[in-house]
Amino acid sequence: MNIPESFGKKVFDDRVMKSVLTAKEYASLKKTIDEGVQLDPHVADAVASAMKNWAVEKGATHFTHWFQPMTGVTAEKHDSFISPSPDGGVIMELSGKELIKGEPDASSFPSGGLRATFEARGYTAWDPTSYAFIKGKTLCIPTAFCTYAGDALDKKTPLLRSMEALNRQALRILRLFGNETAKRVLSAVGPEQEYFLITREMYEQRPDLKFTGRTLFGAKPPKGQEMDDHYFGVIKPKVAAFMEELNQELWELGILAKTEHNEVAPAQHELAPIYTTTNIATDHNQLTMEIMQKVAARHGLVCLLHEKPFAGVNGSGKHNNWSISTDTGTNLLSPGETPYENAQFLLFLCAVIKAVDDYQDLLRISVATAGNDHRLGANEAPPAVVSMFLGDELNAILEAIEKDTPYQSVEKVQMKLGVDVLPKFNRDTTDRNRTSPFAFTGNKFEFRMLGSSNSIACANIMLNSAVAESLKIYADRLEKADDFEETLHNMIRKTIQDHKRIIFNGNGYDDSWIREATEKRGLSNYRTTPDCMPHLLDKKNVDMLTSHGVFTLAELHSRCEIMLENYCKSVLIEANTMVDMAKTQIAPAVEAYMADVASAAAAKKSLIPDLPCRYETGLVRKLSLLVDQIQSQAEDLADALVKLETDAVIRESEMIRDTILPKMCELRLPCDEAETLTAREYWPYPTYGDLLFGVY
Repeated sequence: MNIPESFGKKVFDDRVMKSVLTAKEYASLKKTIDEGVQLDPHVADAVASAMKNWAVEKGATHFTHWFQPMTGVTAEKHDSFISPSPDGGVIMELSGKELIKGEPDASSFPSGGLRATFEARGYTAWDPTSYAFIKGKTLCIPTAFCTYAGDALDKKTPLLRSMEALNRQALRILRLFGNETAKRVLSAVGPEQEYFLITREMYEQRPDLKFTGRTLFGAKPPKGQEMDDHYFGVIKPKVAAFMEELNQELWELGILAKTEHNEVAPAQHELAPIYTTTNIATDHNQLTMEIMQKVAARHGLVCLLHEKPFAGVNGSGKHNNWSISTDTGTNLLSPGETPYENAQFLLFLCAVIKAVDDYQDLLRISVATAGNDHRLGANEAPPAVVSMFLGDELNAILEAIEKDTPYQSVEKVQMKLGVDVLPKFNRDTTDRNRTSPFAFTGNKFEFRMLGSSNSIACANIMLNSAVAESLKIYADRLEKADDFEETLHNMIRKTIQDHKRIIFNGNGYDDSWIREATEKRGLSNYRTTPDCMPHLLDKKNVDMLTSHGVFTLAELHSRCEIMLENYCKSVLIEANTMVDMAKTQIAPAVEAYMADVASAAAAKKSLIPDLPCRYETGLVRKLSLLVDQIQSQAEDLADALVKLETDAVIRESEMIRDTILPKMCELRLPCDEAETLTAREYWPYPTYGDLLFGVY
């Protein structure tokens, strides 16, 4: 494979547009993409025709408006390019009108009350800032999705709004620092994607994996991740073949897949791209998850994207590496050689610190799902408490500013490895903190709380919006300042004093930190989705998000409703699956084994009447007690499901948190214990040992 030649060959990117559009058409389109100028309808027709010709040449027969509704996955309705011709044949065409606007049925997508079921009309609107691409034989046109009244029904529309809000406020700051050349400020993201690979054969034997994406039962295997031998270990041949084909497909779609390796848990892996504009990175990550699953299927594998598919081993996250840059290529979070003297960097850094502290609840809300609730706070993931890591150098700089004392710059330290042949290099001035939810890593922040199946749109909407709010407050003050330098210095210093509670450079996994964070620092600790989601509608959050035009009040209410509904439905599917598996497969399997053990004991007794058969008797007794527990607790869970109140989604989510989830845990315990006592040939499902160590 010639990577430079094949990279982006399925993408209607800048290279293609230059070659198929006139110079005037291309310039007009670029002005729309780069500066947000409204698209000329004549240019839209030209782009549509060129896009269709390019796609048909590559074998496409259909086009679709590809969008991201509130289901968490993408959606598409395919229309062929054909139109009837007067001679009874057909011609292939795509009009500018069809490119710009689509009209899918909006009634069956989650709307949180924005739409009644009988109100079907919705609109998709072309997003020219994200390149169209070919998937299979279909031209996919990235679009936004809204109701008939113009309310956002998707994740892309608020993301684009948040990017524009950040752009507006950041440009105000740059102008105050004398920068007149930058025309746009863009947030950029590189989402690291973790996932598990298991064999399809074993997957098909597990109803819990098929229905919920995670195992609801499973005893701990003799070996898990205790030896730390899987992390960065040699990649198994079948996994390597999967990764090779995955890279090829991603590269053809212009996705900058860069790094691949084994993760900590057995069967767990990671893919990391080079970071790019947030809007495009969001599209690319949705595509990456879809293609991972398709490529895995071709290799006889299943790609699991659930945040916690196996108990007792690491779950999967999606680290959101976020930064902001100008269209001229200046990274506004790059400290430079002398960060203490870099006032512009310090102001943008303070804007992020203030944003994370003021809107820690929104960041927690942005990653809230039923799956991620199992992962956050476990020993491989950040806690549900939001905090920031800045490192020794930046921490020392902020401390000097706060106390108004001289800053002693950190000298470069050369690493001495004790072997002359090894190359000499300078040690970084700051280590990395892998336990922090929000860590500075040189010229960007790594937000580590996202779950592996999450769309990155939600987190970046909140992050862009919160930072835009900080920058707006700063710009309002600085634009009115009589003494810019003094006002700037005082503002940076006050931000540090007011928001230093959010900065924590220690071990985020330590229980003592959670106590310190909540009891001494007053940070929020929303452990579950029902705990945090209602706070989306807190006045300060509503005021901020609506003032920047990121959401309307109605859209916020709808999103709160949708996310809680998703939580409830996810857990209820799991609970019903548990009841079914326990009653119809696990309990009968244990009883069958118990009956055979009892028969074996009776056979022994018939041959040797005085034989005590202590092993068989003890085992039958244990299994009998466990079967009774399984049946009793399965009935108890089933009864609780019947009694669940479903009139108000907040109340329903709280009952699920307080009643259903504990009963699910109670049912799992005897089932997992029974697995350890039941002969392998009787157990109805592949075990954890089979699943985690089954791919070679």
